[in-house]
Amino acid sequence: MMNNMTLNAIPVLTIDGPSGVGKGTAALRVAQHLGWHILDSGALYRVLGQAAIKHGVAFDAADALEALAQGLEIEFLPDSHTGDTRIVLEGTDVTQAARSEEGGKAASLVAAIPQVRAALLERQQAFCQAPGLVADGRDMGTVVFPHAVLKIFLTASPEERANRRYKQLKEKGIDVNLPGLVKQLVERDTRDSQRLVAPLVAADDAIQIDTSHLDIESMVQKILTALHTALQHKGVVSSNQGSQ
Repeated sequence: MMNNMTLNAIPVLTIDGPSGVGKGTAALRVAQHLGWHILDSGALYRVLGQAAIKHGVAFDAADALEALAQGLEIEFLPDSHTGDTRIVLEGTDVTQAARSEEGGKAASLVAAIPQVRAALLERQQAFCQAPGLVADGRDMGTVVFPHAVLKIFLTASPEERANRRYKQLKEKGIDVNLPGLVKQLVERDTRDSQRLVAPLVAADDAIQIDTSHLDIESMVQKILTALHTALQHKGVVSSNQGSQ
């Protein structure tokens, strides 16, 4: 387990929020700009959901899911063709299944179990390495990295988020129903915000940004500007810190 001194010595930017607000894309762009490491925490829960399906473990079998989480064999590999990240579970590429709507539902179900979140906490914190980390998820600023130099919480209307997801899936040739996407997003929001452990909420000291009418470049610039101010305030020096 990383100690608090190690965690506090490395600058961390957290970007939290529900599905479809653009946090994954924003986190990747910001990390690339800064030359920092990146943690897609949602991918860990998505992969765990796929592991549960593969091994026939029920989504409410807490002890079995905890064991799976502790021994999860996962790799995140760069995809030279798409520029995205491939997700490999126990030697098998599960990227498509993990990124699907069903994969998101499975992730939400296993993420509601306290033992699972505890089992994955240390693994998430291990991503905190110099020169810095951009972590996106749902409880990065409230639970995993409460010491973060800056916490961002992104929001957008369910309709706008569903529309973005609809376009993404259509571009990949996946047939999807827009009203059904809205329903799934609302259901997941309710499930994630009402869970007893690490619910989806903005940290008290988070900067909230509504992305409903922002393109990705505007979103990234807002985050970089806020990070630049936060780093200056705390006296942290980074070679690319929030440059415009």
